[in-house]
Amino acid sequence: MRIIIYTGKGGVGKTSIAAATAVKLAKDGQRTLILSTDAAHSLADSLAMPIGPDPARLGPNLWGQEVSSLRETENNWGAVQGWLTAMLDKAQLRDVTTEEMLVFPGLEELFSLLQIKKHAQSGQFDALVVDCAPTGETLRLLSYPNVLNWWLDKIFPHERRLIKLVRPVSKLVGGVELPSDDVLDTIERFARGLEDMQRIILDPVITSVRIVINPEKMVLAEAKRSFTYLNLFGFHTDAVIVNRVLPDEAGEGFFAHWRALQKQYEAEIRENFEPLPILKAPLLQREAIGTEVLGELAELVFGELDPSAMLFAGRTEEIREEDGEMLLTLSIPFVSKQELDLTQNGDELTVNAGAYKRKVVLPRPLMGRAVLGARYAEDRLVIRFGRRDSAGRS
Repeated sequence: MRIIIYTGKGGVGKTSIAAATAVKLAKDGQRTLILSTDAAHSLADSLAMPIGPDPARLGPNLWGQEVSSLRETENNWGAVQGWLTAMLDKAQLRDVTTEEMLVFPGLEELFSLLQIKKHAQSGQFDALVVDCAPTGETLRLLSYPNVLNWWLDKIFPHERRLIKLVRPVSKLVGGVELPSDDVLDTIERFARGLEDMQRIILDPVITSVRIVINPEKMVLAEAKRSFTYLNLFGFHTDAVIVNRVLPDEAGEGFFAHWRALQKQYEAEIRENFEPLPILKAPLLQREAIGTEVLGELAELVFGELDPSAMLFAGRTEEIREEDGEMLLTLSIPFVSKQELDLTQNGDELTVNAGAYKRKVVLPRPLMGRAVLGARYAEDRLVIRFGRRDSAGRS
């Protein structure tokens, strides 16, 4: 199966681009499921068709699904919710606000993302197009499996043995109902499911992420930060899609200023994201609603390209730890060492390569660390960041 995950800042038209991709894949003969994991679903509105929590056939080779986070929470967390409810009842803490304690922040979205694993393993579809939540939420959630799996492997086995020993005593002494084996099995099953899901979406042969942006200052800043974080977590980005680009004929009259600004940001997008393919989606004369218009949009974006192809192979950014230092590797082909210049300003790193300039917004693990040095070889710039002291300074 081929999995394409679309993400981007809220309001950039991510759902329209994801739906257009799915429509084209289906037209090309691939059994395609367009899956929305965004809690604020707009996929049905984009396709102008009713879509439910299960895959619904929308046309030849095309299915759609808007995941119900409430239903997935019940399926994946029901036993834990039951135990927590009993605990709250005994403590006489049940009210409207305590209902929020039954599901930890972010878990509902993760339960939705588990649908990716389910469909990838089912073999029912050739392609899965995922319309993810806006960038910030997506990146935060995609880092959860690392934490949960560490806890599951390092801490959970000891806690489970301890609970088994203490459970009979706790009932006699304080009447505290410790979690049953069913509850613990639910937690373990959920964490292992996340591990399987992460393995699938980190596989660069199967899965890639595509960032949808508008040629605007704030959107571009968010996209750069997102791209670095995606690389930090090991996700493979294979394209950037610039949406709602004004046509050249808008360069006169009322929209002249906006078209000039867009051209400026388009140049900055190329500087910051090449060698990733940068595709353009023009601002259409009508709303991108319905399969007919979405199909036209897909043709304008992809042209002769196959949307299911891996549009870029390799990593343009990579972050790793080595001997207590952090290394940031950037792919910068076709320049000489003498053309490279590096400057750091707070959490932003600027790389000048000849006539080109690339800005990298540093993720949290690199913040507060000074650049110790850099080396350039085989078209890759490796930047070394120093250690932090106990106060978090370099």
